[in-house]
Amino acid sequence: MSAYLAGVTAWLGLSALVANFCGFAGMAFIIAAYAYATGAASPNPFVQHGVNLAGAVLLTLSLLVSLNPASLVLEGFWAAIALWGLGRALARRGR
Repeated sequence: MSAYLAGVTAWLGLSALVANFCGFAGMAFIIAAYAYATGAASPNPFVQHGVNLAGAVLLTLSLLVSLNPASLVLEGFWAAIALWGLGRALARRGR
């Protein structure tokens, strides 16, 4: 682990156990959001993208303790897409 990530991990106070819990919770959030978007007749974009964003954040916390660069980049894109979806939903709501 790089000195920077070690500092971030120490600042966050995440143990390996807590980081793994965050990772599994994030994974469950993303799977639930995907199932919701697939199964709902008319999915609420705030629920879909909000849960996806929460999952990406939790997985990112996990990856700060146990670094996997490819997965960290993937979670960055996942979070960006969720934010984009939330922004679109907010714009449509204002119409």
